[in-house]
Amino acid sequence: VQLQASGGGLVQAGGSLRLSCAASGRTLSPNPMGWFRQAPGKEREFVSTIWWSGGGTNYADSVKGRFTISRDSAKNTVHLRMDSLKPEDTAVYYCATRYGASLSRYAASYDYWGQGTLVTVSS
Repeated sequence: VQLQASGGGLVQAGGSLRLSCAASGRTLSPNPMGWFRQAPGKEREFVSTIWWSGGGTNYADSVKGRFTISRDSAKNTVHLRMDSLKPEDTAVYYCATRYGASLSRYAASYDYWGQGTLVTVSS
């Protein structure tokens, strides 16, 4: 399984970005996809997760109401729409997928990771 994250960039506070994660190879449908982020000097933290099919999402409290995760199963792509961005959202964002039958917030439970895309929010 290969994951390719894209869509990061520089945006002002209050702005929006949409990240994408394209999966190729032996995809793990219908397994969950997740987004995590890692700011400089901090540990990687959970952002959001979604099933490939059948609905079901989960968000970190820090992004709930501002970020929206969605999927395009036909294109094996997951998106993360980020609105009302704050400087504290600045981080490298990673997508990941895992074997398993439940949504997970734990990075250690994910089996495949993309390379990350940098999001910088200026104040």
